[in-house]
Amino acid sequence: MMAIEPIYRPTKRQLRVNPVKFTLWLFLVTVTMMFAAFTSALIVGRPDALENGTWFHYSIPSNFMVSTIVIVASSITMQWAYFAAKKNQVGLNRILLFVTMALGIIFVYSQYLGFKALIAEHVYFTGLVKVGSKYVSPVSGSFFYAITGIHAIHVVGGIIFLLFTLISALRFRVHSKNMLRINLCTTYWHFIGGLWVYLFALLNIYS
Repeated sequence: MMAIEPIYRPTKRQLRVNPVKFTLWLFLVTVTMMFAAFTSALIVGRPDALENGTWFHYSIPSNFMVSTIVIVASSITMQWAYFAAKKNQVGLNRILLFVTMALGIIFVYSQYLGFKALIAEHVYFTGLVKVGSKYVSPVSGSFFYAITGIHAIHVVGGIIFLLFTLISALRFRVHSKNMLRINLCTTYWHFIGGLWVYLFALLNIYS
């Protein structure tokens, strides 16, 4: 009697994506598209604004350079906190999460000081400015305030995210076997940090 060999039927591997991660990445794509639209509007609209006299050159206050250094430093401490959680260094993870959150607050405050410095230079979000014999509404300040302001709102959201992650860490819920929350927080924080570096470079070029 001949032995009947079993028929091998390869099973398809299902690609499982965590729904929370998917939601975060979908949100980040949406934010990217929004700021891409801002970028396009700035680049396309600036030449016409220069031509019709509604674009005023302004110097970006040094506070925004300080905030850039702060956000880059916070990205380093955030990644360090992630590695600490992966190694079950609970105490170090908590400290680094707190430091990252503190740096985020410093970033927002430095942005606020930068806005005050711009107002002192008579750069406003909206309003009329007299040019020759007519009044025009400059758009250069509008672009700057809109782009940096909306980004700052996302940073505030990141600070709240960090706060909840820190609370979880204090409750021993952030460790090598429970990395989802800090993974999401790290991804989001790196995103808004990298986004700011890009925006800062863009606004310096088109100020």
